Amino acid sequence: MHDQGHDALDELVDVHGRDVLDVGCGEGALARRLALAGARVVGLDPLAVAIERARDAVPASAAARFVEGSAEALPFPAASFDVVVFFNSLHHVAPGSLDAALAQAARVLRGGGVLYVQEPLAEGSFFELVRAVDDETEVRAAAQNALRRAQSAGRLVELASREALITVSLDFDAFRARMVSVDPARAAELDGQEPALRAAFERLGRRVEDGYEFDQPFRANLFGLPT
Repeated sequence: MHDQGHDALDELVDVHGRDVLDVGCGEGALARRLALAGARVVGLDPLAVAIERARDAVPASAAARFVEGSAEALPFPAASFDVVVFFNSLHHVAPGSLDAALAQAARVLRGGGVLYVQEPLAEGSFFELVRAVDDETEVRAAAQNALRRAQSAGRLVELASREALITVSLDFDAFRARMVSVDPARAAELDGQEPALRAAFERLGRRVEDGYEFDQPFRANLFGLPT
């Protein structure tokens, strides 16, 4: 499985020597990458199984640790981090908790710190594939609306934004594993729709040597705190 989705983060945020919180870290791939870039990273996720796998995958020398918890009730003191990252995770917060999650992110940021939010848009061939299992049209829109509310209320100040396209390359088994890692409840739906999903996989994707390629547009925003 191959993603090209970190260019905007690398461009907009220097993590070297900084305390970084990865909210919705999943099994820790991004947190490990940030640690290799010189950050001191805490990964947070509400799924205990994801946190367990993230811990198992971290070498003893890595500057990364993992905590089970929710975005809307971050278990950290105020002003604990230089950078807070939501990387394809804000839309997984319940719509009624989005404002609280962004308020919590602002609370744990130090003065001069930044909030980086990268979110997939409800378009593209990968979105259409995922949509057959879990239609995220409304939750992705809710995440963008929450960001606009935070700006309108003066809780966050936008410093930069980017829109680009991620190319996702994977085979069907990797697609299934990816979907279940985000939400284990999807497993039954995936199994029940497997023949139709395999057909959609081939119809929507571009054949490559090790599987299929799909396009996923995304938006990245960098925010600071009001002064």
